[in-house]
Amino acid sequence: MSALIEVEGVSKSFPGVRALSNVHFELMPGEVHALMGENGAGKSTLMKILAGVYTKDGGKILLEGREVAFANPREAQAAGVGIIHQELQLMNHLTVAQNIFIGREPKRAFGLLLDEDRLNREAAALLTHLNLALDPRTVVDDLTVAKQQMVEIAKSFSHNSRVLIMDEPTAALNNAEIAELFKMIRDFKSRGVGIIYISHKIDELKQISDRVTVLRDGEYVGTVPTVATSIETIISMMVGRTLTDVARDATRKPRDEVALEVKGLNCGVLVKNVSFSLRRGEILGFAGLMGAGRTEVARAIFGADRLQSGEILVRGKKIVVRTPKGAVSAGIGYLSEDRKRFGLAVGMDVASNVVMANLARFLSFGFFLRERAIFAEAEKFVKLLGIRTPSLTQEVRLLSGGNQQKVVVAKWLARDCDVLFFDEPTRGIDVGAKAEIYKLLRELAGEGKAIVMISSELPEILRMSDRIVVMCEGRITGELMPEEATQERIMQLATQRETMAA
Repeated sequence: MSALIEVEGVSKSFPGVRALSNVHFELMPGEVHALMGENGAGKSTLMKILAGVYTKDGGKILLEGREVAFANPREAQAAGVGIIHQELQLMNHLTVAQNIFIGREPKRAFGLLLDEDRLNREAAALLTHLNLALDPRTVVDDLTVAKQQMVEIAKSFSHNSRVLIMDEPTAALNNAEIAELFKMIRDFKSRGVGIIYISHKIDELKQISDRVTVLRDGEYVGTVPTVATSIETIISMMVGRTLTDVARDATRKPRDEVALEVKGLNCGVLVKNVSFSLRRGEILGFAGLMGAGRTEVARAIFGADRLQSGEILVRGKKIVVRTPKGAVSAGIGYLSEDRKRFGLAVGMDVASNVVMANLARFLSFGFFLRERAIFAEAEKFVKLLGIRTPSLTQEVRLLSGGNQQKVVVAKWLARDCDVLFFDEPTRGIDVGAKAEIYKLLRELAGEGKAIVMISSELPEILRMSDRIVVMCEGRITGELMPEEATQERIMQLATQRETMAA
């Protein structure tokens, strides 16, 4: 059987960065081939070359034995190569059918009018063929993230894709949705579709992939069969070193001083009478299923969403937060789960993003920027967090996802907030960067910072938290200490609608 895709010695450079150097990769029909590596390893660059987003500097790409060099994504789609990006590329105000055939809609009346009936019929036929339970007339904004991902997959297959690239497909899905996605992937495998699967969730590899290729620092490390290779071996290939992830330090105790107290918080439909306290030096884990209201609680406290009722006290003093600026002034920082929309100015450089929440400190006469001081501050946190960037003047949009996340962390560290909300702090981050973030959170807690960590990964919650609050449908349904917390107990509370504890 001949390969669907063969990558031979591909290289790619950007100003100041060699992203890929002599990389090799192969994808067979009906194979799920996982592409692994730390953030900045070159995974996304290689995939964007295969999808026509970037052009390679050197090497060859063969598609079913024929050399190709796609000038743009449209050429790649026409050749049967589709990509599902981590940040979905949908128009939320349009229907499922309109998104699937965007730019290729069937017309009537001499091509002047949209043939809505034919559009919906063709979309329905495609969805049935792919075994996707979607109504083509549904507006995309009304769908869950998992269903929106199905729309992206259907859009890709409307171009007769034989190769499907999936970048972090489970990042925003719960366990039931992941199982549904894996069932879909196995169905595509049976049809001979080749799937390139990028994920930082290494435990998923054993469930879904056939082979794993590892890149490190833009170079090819090796390809191994999944079933015969241990997770420890794959991690070692990725990072080139042995990771030591220290478990929660049971001897470290939070201080008695309450840094944040929330009483009877109500906001919208997903924050219902929420009350909790947070002590200095404590990491308080917030667990729950998607839609439980965890992010909404953080946004309400941070002033991003308007409160309906309730009280917020910082170090015993009642505060009224109407805007994020007010929250920051009160010593509260919020690292959003959606870093690109709410955490970064992606068109600005690294240095500007690091000092953004603290800009007044770097003004002379209230107007002139002290650039030397800005760069000195940014350099300090770039070194502290190990942010991989060719320079402090590099635009943040050109950094890998993990390094973008570190820039957001640097922004709040530079502000020196007393209370920090970390919403999905390791989403889209590789194992090496995760270990660094865990170490950083523990160090911050050790310094007396009060931390709320919202995470959908239960092992992460159990590993990091001094106390765990569980939410379901906008309410707190339980509070657990580490010695009584298990994944099973958390899931019981996460699916329990009636409030047991506040």
